[in-house]
Amino acid sequence: MHKKILKGIISSDKMDKCVVVSVLEVKKLKKYHKSYTFNKKYIVKDEKNTAKKGDSVTIVETKPFSKKGKWLLVDNKLETKNKKDKLNIKKNKK
Repeated sequence: MHKKILKGIISSDKMDKCVVVSVLEVKKLKKYHKSYTFNKKYIVKDEKNTAKKGDSVTIVETKPFSKKGKWLLVDNKLETKNKKDKLNIKKNKK
């Protein structure tokens, strides 16, 4: 099975050994040739609790470890400096 790899930004780190990652996706309507963006949230396992809110991370799909969680944290980068990414996190809080 091919494992999916996604990049996103951590929107919540309140759970123990798990974080919520927000991934920005772009889709295109074939009929109207218009593209639109939307956020999708994934529950990701973080065994070491190293990831903090606002960090840019890479996640990979694994076997399910809970009802909703089937993603594993692979790479934890430093805090993002892109304003657009931080604005998307603030919108998700509402």
